[in-house]
Amino acid sequence: MSRLPFEFFLALRYLRPKRTFVSVITLISVLGVALGVAVLIIVISVMSGFDHDLRDKILGFNAHITVTKSGQTMADYERVETEIAQNPNVIGVSPFVFGPVLVETQGTTNRPSLFDAPMMRGVDPVTEGKVSRLPSYIIEGKFDLSGHGILVGSDFADNMRLRVGDELSIYSASAIKKMKAAHDAGKDEAILADDYEIRGIFQSGYYDYDSRVVVVSLESAQDLYDLNDTVHGLLVMIKDPYQADRVKAQLSRDLGFDYHVSTWKEQNSGILNALIVEKNVMFYLLFFIVLVAALCILSAQITFVIQKTREIGMLKSLGASNLQISGIFLGQSAIIGLIGVASGFGLGMLAIAYRNPFLHFMNRMTGFELFPASVYGFVDLPAIIMPRDVVIICVSSFVICILGGVLPAIRAGRLKPVEALRYE
Repeated sequence: MSRLPFEFFLALRYLRPKRTFVSVITLISVLGVALGVAVLIIVISVMSGFDHDLRDKILGFNAHITVTKSGQTMADYERVETEIAQNPNVIGVSPFVFGPVLVETQGTTNRPSLFDAPMMRGVDPVTEGKVSRLPSYIIEGKFDLSGHGILVGSDFADNMRLRVGDELSIYSASAIKKMKAAHDAGKDEAILADDYEIRGIFQSGYYDYDSRVVVVSLESAQDLYDLNDTVHGLLVMIKDPYQADRVKAQLSRDLGFDYHVSTWKEQNSGILNALIVEKNVMFYLLFFIVLVAALCILSAQITFVIQKTREIGMLKSLGASNLQISGIFLGQSAIIGLIGVASGFGLGMLAIAYRNPFLHFMNRMTGFELFPASVYGFVDLPAIIMPRDVVIICVSSFVICILGGVLPAIRAGRLKPVEALRYE
């Protein structure tokens, strides 16, 4: 004898596959719930992965806090650096110079020179490792900025056909400005570019950095921009990057109004906020797949109640209560929802685990890049499974499935035995 409750025993019996229209709708309902749950898990996990990896790349290449002097370069940066380092939350401070430059490769008779205008970052090789992970990003060559040494990103090197040991000519903004002033004055004055040797190639994993940034020593950057012994600002690393707002308030109070303090969140607020909004919008839009599946369950249950009118009348005449009859059809909805959610969960986990091999397979089969790094900034498709998101998706989908069978269950429970058996 079955130990299942009376309602669930009949619910399972009525759900046995039969070649009827109701069975087809039931199967479609299960597939709809599974597809909705799987797609939601995949998309939300990928969006979470984007957010996590983007923050990691930003924090790996940039400092947590940037300090600049309002409207001018910073001449007393060593004194300010010492004052900032006294904050107990600060673990590293380093000066920097940052700005655009024009670069030219050394051409040959068989290969013409190539030009580009990347952003140049001047760093102190001694203290740079305290405010970023740049030294650990080197994949070719070494972290050497002595003399006229320069580091370039992997994508920049590929685009410009550069290797370690090649020469790269750099025209600074100040040099171009001097040539323009001489031309306006009617003088033919040419300012030669400074030649730099590529000592290393770095790869941060973020396309914008790897394709648009070159790194030189602080002294070289100061010479290129005619800054003498001044810098553009200071990069600050703190113990907890998510406490940057609190540390910013402390530094702003200590340094005074002449200095501008900004956090990594403020500098990248546009793209970070866009990812959060996009994740929420995708959740609400894709949740309609589950709602459609719930409507299929509603349609199947209405048809099923009509088909089982005679059995409902017999059960009620034998003493079954309204709640027990309603429980049979709610049990059916719960079973359909449980199977659909479990199948969707398994399918979603499987798709996330093999997302990148499948992506690379599709790239080979279609002949074009489905996830271009130049657009999305990442080489592989990131994904992070957040338990909270998965629980919300599975529980809410299960509840929606049960709600889809509430109205037919109430109607079946209110059916009177005399009316059900009148025409039998």
